[in-house]
Amino acid sequence: MQTVALSVLLLPLLSAAATLFFLRKQGNVAALLSVATAGGILLLSLYLIFAGDGQPFSWDATWIRLSGWELRFGFLLDGASRLLLFVVSFVGFLIHVFSLGYMEDDEAKARYFGGLSIFMFSMLGITLADNLIMIFVFWELVGFSSYLLIAHYYSTDEAAQASKKAFIVNRVGDFGFLIGIVLTYWSFGTVNLLELADLSDFEPSLVSTALCLALACGFIGKSAQFPLHVWLPDAMAGPTPVSALIHAATMVAAGIYLLVRIDFLFTQQALSALALLGAGMGLYAGFCALVQRDIKKILAYSTLSQLGYMAAAFGLGMPGIALFHLMTHAFFKALMFLGSGSVIHACHHEQDVFNYGGLRGKMPLTAYTFLVGVLAISGVNFLSGYFSKDAILLTAFNLNLPVFIVLYAGAVLTAFYMFRLYFITFEGKPRSKKAEKAHESSLLMTVPLLILAALSIVGGYLSLFPVSIVGYLLPDVSEVAGMDNHLWMIIFGSFAWVTGLIGARALYGSVDQEDPLASKVPAFFTLCRSKLFFDEIYDFYVLRIQGPTARFLEVMELLFVSGLMVRGSAGIAGLFALLARVCYVGKIHAYAFWFVLGTLGFLAYAAYFRG
Repeated sequence: MQTVALSVLLLPLLSAAATLFFLRKQGNVAALLSVATAGGILLLSLYLIFAGDGQPFSWDATWIRLSGWELRFGFLLDGASRLLLFVVSFVGFLIHVFSLGYMEDDEAKARYFGGLSIFMFSMLGITLADNLIMIFVFWELVGFSSYLLIAHYYSTDEAAQASKKAFIVNRVGDFGFLIGIVLTYWSFGTVNLLELADLSDFEPSLVSTALCLALACGFIGKSAQFPLHVWLPDAMAGPTPVSALIHAATMVAAGIYLLVRIDFLFTQQALSALALLGAGMGLYAGFCALVQRDIKKILAYSTLSQLGYMAAAFGLGMPGIALFHLMTHAFFKALMFLGSGSVIHACHHEQDVFNYGGLRGKMPLTAYTFLVGVLAISGVNFLSGYFSKDAILLTAFNLNLPVFIVLYAGAVLTAFYMFRLYFITFEGKPRSKKAEKAHESSLLMTVPLLILAALSIVGGYLSLFPVSIVGYLLPDVSEVAGMDNHLWMIIFGSFAWVTGLIGARALYGSVDQEDPLASKVPAFFTLCRSKLFFDEIYDFYVLRIQGPTARFLEVMELLFVSGLMVRGSAGIAGLFALLARVCYVGKIHAYAFWFVLGTLGFLAYAAYFRG
């Protein structure tokens, strides 16, 4: 197990290193190497998942020793890590295969696939890590690889700005996460996950709300939750397979996985705050998605909304249900992102949905698989999203009615804007020459769609089987199964997706180049387009407050710290020299001014002090 776990972790790192040093100008070879590596990771991961009868496995070794302090490197393989390992390796492999077709003509193919390998290495490290510091190291590597992949089209201003925004916003959350790790070590004397679980059970007083909220900052940054949600929609500037891998199935899910990993450290107050935060994000992101024109940004806001559902489930005390929705969401959201990639590729990189139309007849496989994803995320009965999403709604209905009301409103909205996306893109008539010339994508791109569509249909049933890959989910699934009001939830859930379908069909069944919502309810449309001005508020803060404050502090540091305190008398002389230099501008009228001012000064001195 130890050898296989090390192989799973190091294979993508070796692939990236080989690409960097030997294959930078051989894109096709680098692509095949990366895909083969992803296939090897999948096979080895399946061995780890099913070996040992699903029993937890742990191993560690000394990594760094400094005086009396030791940092260990190790693996922890249990139910939660097995499930995420399956998601990362399986969905990651399908996205690698899809990328062979999508990036076929890209000149920087080697750099792209090298970036995918670095990302897989980083994400697998988070999945297998047995302590918080090791998680944090790979956490930062995930941020770095995400930056590289978002900036793949770095020659465009959109990608350059989006990659910087994602990197900086994530650092804000990661700083809070780092503070949480320090507080954890200070309180418990360890950062090992198994030891933390034992200590928190033995001495509950060691747990505090401040500690768990600091750790949750990592989740807020990576999973793009309020108030650090602004980076995810802009990150759609990267290639579409990157959006599917990083911003739908794995990286943003790492935040939820972190919460599940440390659920024993959370107080009831912190859980309640996360439940409300998640429910609010589920509704807010839905309103933002409702008015988007870019196909990938619609899916990005949808991802924000579904991550809110996972956060709400965790906050309601159901980490297993949160992880269950993470798994099903990975299937249908990766399906829809790859489906959008197939559409974008066929329409020559056109991303405005109002320039599509009529694609069902030209791209039937893409259209029908995409429809499966829409049905699943909308909670249509007996598809994967129905099981996980309705489990969250049922939990909220029984435990926290205000959270349920907000989540249910978000569910109705989700069905509405997802069917809106389907009708505008695939139904009606083509609204541009690019849509008229579209054709079905190659097998490299459609086969992953078919596999993910199948998982989007049957993925919800996996929770019913007591196998190691989903064994972690069973206690929470059983608890939800024992709750009351199942019939009401079936009625409410069916009403939500039927209402969304009928409303979207009525409003978007036949459209032209303009959004009918803009003409029917312009005030509401404008409010949704504003996204509540979060970007404008951050821009104002950075440009008007943070920037001037930083420049003022820089001047004070140069004058008083570097100048006076460090250089002493030389600094004083230099300060006077700087002041005197202001007088010497090379203009006669300036010298005349200083002459007159000096004369008046001497006269004032003589009159006041000498009488």
